[in-house]
Amino acid sequence: MTTHAPQAAQFVTLPASLDEAVAALTAMPAAVPVAGGTDLMASVNSGQLRPAALVGLGRISEIRGWQYQDGNALLGAGLTHARMGRPDFAALIPALAAAARAAGPPQIRNAGTLGGNIVTAAPTGDTLPVLAAMEATLVIAGPGGVRRETPVSHLLAGRDLLGAGELIGFVRVPLLHAPQVFFKATGRTGPGRATASLALVLDPARREVRCAVGAIAPMPLRPLEAERWIASLIDWDADRKLAPDACAAFGEYVAAACIPDPAPVNETEAAALPPAVLHLRRTVAALARRALGRALA
Repeated sequence: MTTHAPQAAQFVTLPASLDEAVAALTAMPAAVPVAGGTDLMASVNSGQLRPAALVGLGRISEIRGWQYQDGNALLGAGLTHARMGRPDFAALIPALAAAARAAGPPQIRNAGTLGGNIVTAAPTGDTLPVLAAMEATLVIAGPGGVRRETPVSHLLAGRDLLGAGELIGFVRVPLLHAPQVFFKATGRTGPGRATASLALVLDPARREVRCAVGAIAPMPLRPLEAERWIASLIDWDADRKLAPDACAAFGEYVAAACIPDPAPVNETEAAALPPAVLHLRRTVAALARRALGRALA
């Protein structure tokens, strides 16, 4: 592990199990866990972070795969984007596979992990809107072999943070067996950071449409009223078709919910959105419209 930083970690441990990693973090409160290191090492190299110790998670085989459990997929936090992008995983959770394939160039996808994407919680994290739309749950490992669960959205919103010695072990994702889509807009051609991203899933069992918009706020945004409105228009017992104008209206509804109009200047004059923000709202509307059309097709 090379770095431009003048001081590197003084101690590195490589546990072989999740509980060993938790024990190491408990014994060394200043230690920082590292898996792919795509975000951590960037912070170290830029001088923003000086970890006193590192706990490497790369040898923990139990968190590098997935299993089926009561209608859910239990995904190991150590799954790399490259692994999630493969066809067998895409057949399981298509939207998450699409987000993983869009996460960046090959060197990033080969190293970056699902758990790292969640813990870093960068607004542009590609898997985050998918996990929010799927209403995924985290399985967190703590000291003494304790396991607890919390919704991904609670961690991203800061409502339930990781405690001392805790690690994300697994991510529980419902298997919907229904259409799901991930789209992303970037500022350039090819892999890049999202200027806006959107995940949309259909849940026929609950007769729901769930949508989450990423990259435009500190955490993915769920336009709940827009979801309920469009779900009420779908004939769930037939072919689930909608008129084209309904898809367009849904796009505008989602965009306005996520990027609302500014407060009026006064009683007679409404404030206008800046051009860049107006362009972003149009981008979100286009993503939502396309995602719904693709899912219903």
